[in-house]
Amino acid sequence: MLDDPDVKTRVTPLEQLRAPRQGLDCMVVIYSSDQRVFGKRYVLERETLTIGRGQENLITLDNDSVSRRHCRIERRGGGWYVVDLESTNGTYVNDEPVRDYHLRRGDQIKIGDTILKYLSGSDVEAQYHEVIYKMTIVDGLTQVHNKRYLHETLEREIPRGRRHGRPLSVLMFDIDHFKKINDGYGHLAGDYVLKEMATLVKSRLRPDDVFGRYGGEEFCALLPETPISGAGAIAEDLRRRVHEKRFVFENEHIVVTVSIGGAELLPDMDANGLIKAADEKLYESKRTGRNRVSI
Repeated sequence: MLDDPDVKTRVTPLEQLRAPRQGLDCMVVIYSSDQRVFGKRYVLERETLTIGRGQENLITLDNDSVSRRHCRIERRGGGWYVVDLESTNGTYVNDEPVRDYHLRRGDQIKIGDTILKYLSGSDVEAQYHEVIYKMTIVDGLTQVHNKRYLHETLEREIPRGRRHGRPLSVLMFDIDHFKKINDGYGHLAGDYVLKEMATLVKSRLRPDDVFGRYGGEEFCALLPETPISGAGAIAEDLRRRVHEKRFVFENEHIVVTVSIGGAELLPDMDANGLIKAADEKLYESKRTGRNRVSI
């Protein structure tokens, strides 16, 4: 829920997020399980730098899915290349495995559970500030909105809906048995499932709907001008689409289902109350067998 005391938000003062010197290419951490490194940038000043779990690397990523010497970034003829060093779990650029890849502006490099964005050109400083701003409203892994944005949007939509006498509904999603997916197929497969599920749901929702990652394997959709009956129909369609989709990661077929709960704004509800009502219905879906919708 929005006021969950166990959910902690780390706020980094803006003065600590200093932009790289103008003209110097760099990589910026846009996603990691270690929130302390969000927004950290690595300027590409050396001809070669290595990335891995071992302390001998110039960039050290302390995660079990990262090999001791995972990959290297090297300059060739004015460009930068990422070279996989026969890592156990592979190096990915824009979700595709690579062995030797010429980086292009805006490419996203995934190493273990960390995603770095490559920035280049004379306007690196402007790109950096754009990335930092986007990190405040978008989840770096799934590229859908984050919890903060959902909360802020809901706070705007509630008075707007009441002012015009229009309904507002919320759907809460949870991927069923997600821990088993991580334990059985690995965290990289879990990341794949999160991204694919988010993409599928986002593509089905309408332009005015707002969808985001609420935390972990939980997602939320805000449905303006939608009564609970319409929200229930949308939720059932989404549940069916996820159930029918083939999730295949490294030739492994992963069975994925979601439980969904929905609620409509009532006169005595605030943002927290609406989320809580949808959350309670979500857990009703989970208690009564999962892979179902409760509204």
